[in-house]
This record gives sequence, C-alpha cells and structure tokens, in this order.
Amino acid sequence: MHQTVISTTTPSQSAGTREGVLVIGAGELGSSVLDALSRRSDRAPDLRTLTLMVRRSTTEQARQRASDLAAKDIGLVEADVVEASVSGLAAIMSRYHTVISCIGMTAGSGTQRKLAEAALAGGVPRYFPWQFGVNYDAIGRNSPQDLFDEQLDVRDLLRGQDTTDWVIVSTGMFTSFLFEPSFGVVDLVTNTVNALGSWDNEVTITTPEDIGALTAEIVHAPRTADHIVFVAGDTISYRQLADVVEEVRGTPVTRTEWSRSYLLDELAWDPANPMKKYHAVFGAGTGVAWPKERSFNAIRGIRTTTAAEWARANLTS
Repeated sequence: MHQTVISTTTPSQSAGTREGVLVIGAGELGSSVLDALSRRSDRAPDLRTLTLMVRRSTTEQARQRASDLAAKDIGLVEADVVEASVSGLAAIMSRYHTVISCIGMTAGSGTQRKLAEAALAGGVPRYFPWQFGVNYDAIGRNSPQDLFDEQLDVRDLLRGQDTTDWVIVSTGMFTSFLFEPSFGVVDLVTNTVNALGSWDNEVTITTPEDIGALTAEIVHAPRTADHIVFVAGDTISYRQLADVVEEVRGTPVTRTEWSRSYLLDELAWDPANPMKKYHAVFGAGTGVAWPKERSFNAIRGIRTTTAAEWARANLTS
C-alpha cells in the first residue's frame, strides 16, 4: 500500500520557491524541534516557513494540533512514512529547502533508509536525518544493536552524493531514558545504580527540549565542515550518576557493576531483547560519549540541562 497525501495546509509562499522547513514527526523530539524553530525571530528567508508532516489521524487531539499549528502559521502535511513509497515521500520533500526527520527507529526497519532515499530523490537542498543518538561511525557495523547498521546505511547514502547537503546532530541518549526503569541502569525501587561495563564508562545525554533548541540553532548556523555536529546536555560516568542519585534521593544507593562480559553473556541468553542489545553497546564504552566542553553548545556558550538538574526536577524519594 502506497502513501497518498491526505491533506496539506501551508503558509503563504511565493510561486517557484521552496517552502522553508519540513519537520517529520510530532513526537517528543519533533515537537521540541518545531517549537524551537517557531520561536526564532531571525529565520532566514528560505527557512521562514514551517511545516509539520504527520500520519493522518481523526482524533480530537489531532484536530486540536491542526488548529494550534494554523494559529502559529505552521503548515500541515498528513502522510504515513511507513506505508509511503520513496517516490511519494520524495514528491512531498521536494517542496522544501530543509527537511528534518524526527521519526525514530521505532518506525520499523528500513524507514530511515527510505526517508534518506526520498530526500535525495526529491533533491532536497539540506537534510537532517534521524541520527539524534550515538556516534554510529565509532561503534561500527555488526554491533550488538543491529538497528544501528541502518543508521550507517543512511550515512553511506548521504556521503555517496554531492547534491543534498546533510547535517547529523549527535546527541547521545535522551536524558530521561538513562533514568527509565525499563533501561535498568537506575532502579529506584531497589535504590540501585547498575554501571554498564565499568564505573568509569561515560554516556552523553541530552533532553528533547535542549535537542530542539540546539537543532534550531544549527539550522541557522553557518554550514559545518564535516556535517556532523556533536551536542551534549551532559556527559557523565556511571560513578557520577550514582553520586547524583544518592544526592537527590538523600540515601546511599547499592552500586552494581555489570561487566562487559556479563552483558554479552546476558545478550547471548536473550539475543532478541532490545534492552540487552543496548546494554551491550553502551557497556563497550565506544561511541556513546564525547566531552561536553567540546560540544557545539559548550563552544557557543549555550546552557543545557545536566543529569543532576534533571534528577532534581524529576526523581522523587
């Protein structure tokens, strides 16, 4: 089944010009990126108009969203990226100067490649793929998390052409995910912090709100030389993370180190478990952290939310 555009509403635009910025996806990340872009008063002429692309919905929430977007002069395109053909997506993307994909890997295998192929087929001048995560180049192919290989396929596609400019924003994991019970690093029920690989291993984390603000800044920044921009809300070791949880909770935590061999053994026993795949990758300590002081935001003096600040605002005793 191929995608068709159900409805389209866009801000007024002169004929023959591209329609500014298209943000794909209205989840936590997409909403943060769109909000940050809409708040800027210094948008360049070719970036002035904003459009959101989402899957069609008839819910009251969707109708309210359409009304809110219209009030902000933000256009709306309804299309399903999972069911779409490359040519169908390319026809939509070809109308925009900059396309920012905020559709993550949960959309299903092949979606990231499809979106990149569509951006190239549509001749999009500048494309931000969904790579708001770790340093996939450093991790390499055939890692314990097999989903990462598709991200490298996307990089190969983009690097293999010179028509579409592309920007990758490396953010580390969402800050909230580090504290997510299902991730298993911070266990508030048992008051335990589990280190992945080593207490000295580090992880870079950034909140969606900070990612949105920094992406908007990057969209309007001068072109980068290597097209990969590293941002960091915080970079923290598991030892420091345990200290943060202790300070916020006001009580000592039990500290357990899950060695790399232990994590690989756990994955071998349950090879389809997505969290154990992530544990094995992060336990290796490669490509999942970079110095905050060298990040785009630190160099530009842009303040971001630290792990301790997030914990104080969100963790309860």
